Amino acid sequence: MNLSEVPVSAHSLSSADQTLVESVLAGQRRALAKAITLIESTRADHQQRAQQVLNALLPKTGNAVRIGISGVPGAGKSTFIEALGVWLIEQGKKLAVLAVDPSSSVSGGSILGDKTRMEQLCQREEAFIRPSPSAGSLGGVAEKTREAMLLCEAAGFDVIIIETVGVGQSETTVAGMVDMFCLLQLPNAGDDLQAIKKGIVEIADMVVINKADIDRQATAVVRAQWRNALHMLRPASPNWAPPVIALSALHKEGIAEFWEQVEKYQAALKPTGEFQAKRQHQSLSWMWQLIDSGLRQHFRQHPRVQANLPALTLSVEQGNTTPAAAAYALLDYLKH
Repeated sequence: MNLSEVPVSAHSLSSADQTLVESVLAGQRRALAKAITLIESTRADHQQRAQQVLNALLPKTGNAVRIGISGVPGAGKSTFIEALGVWLIEQGKKLAVLAVDPSSSVSGGSILGDKTRMEQLCQREEAFIRPSPSAGSLGGVAEKTREAMLLCEAAGFDVIIIETVGVGQSETTVAGMVDMFCLLQLPNAGDDLQAIKKGIVEIADMVVINKADIDRQATAVVRAQWRNALHMLRPASPNWAPPVIALSALHKEGIAEFWEQVEKYQAALKPTGEFQAKRQHQSLSWMWQLIDSGLRQHFRQHPRVQANLPALTLSVEQGNTTPAAAAYALLDYLKH
């Protein structure tokens, strides 16, 4: 689909899509799920409708707290999110969880097991959990996670949590779409600190040592190690020093302290304008990512590129053509 074909106004909404917009604004969970399915569709006509629906809902977005949760496998991300979610609901808030499960690189399938791991939260009317396959998308988030987040905000959810597939070199994408990025660690993982990518540590707004009840002494040690590591790095914000807290999601210990830090973070950044500036920067970054994605798609669909790509690919593999020469030759086709 040509990017210019995507409308930027909602005036051409069909009656069915207008009903969908009104139902999402009314907070109907079934309509929200249907809208997310629409934006996740790869069909060109569905994508056109999805952009119309999103533009109609855009004025009602931006009022939720956006939190990204990442961490090593086994850190208890789902258990923590469920404990936090139940606690937030008890405080009168509505919570949406966008949980991204890893897709198989062989079959493309995804377990989508987060709903089974958050059984208690699933039963609460104030919570909405949407597992989505990452489908090979870099950054540990599904390709349409950002759009789904906006839909949840329009539906009236106060807190949006994005749970990523884990920590890796490309998992930092989630930090580019949330207000606060939280990294979960284990109390016995102090030796693994050296193996964690520096880039992930630098963008962490809070480090959480989960399962602190397992070994209190080990928790204290790893907590000190993290504090020292963060102290040696330049903080992402001049107005915020990332805290390191310990809690036990299984025993519901430390949840209130975690949320207290979230509120302190907002209180530190909002008066300076940094909070809003961060969201504006994220929106622009998102736009350029979509442009890059659209250009790649347009490039691959170009008739002359499709016709010459196999021969040039083979020539590069056999060492008869340099990768640069092949790339420039293919890019030249876009000029004609």
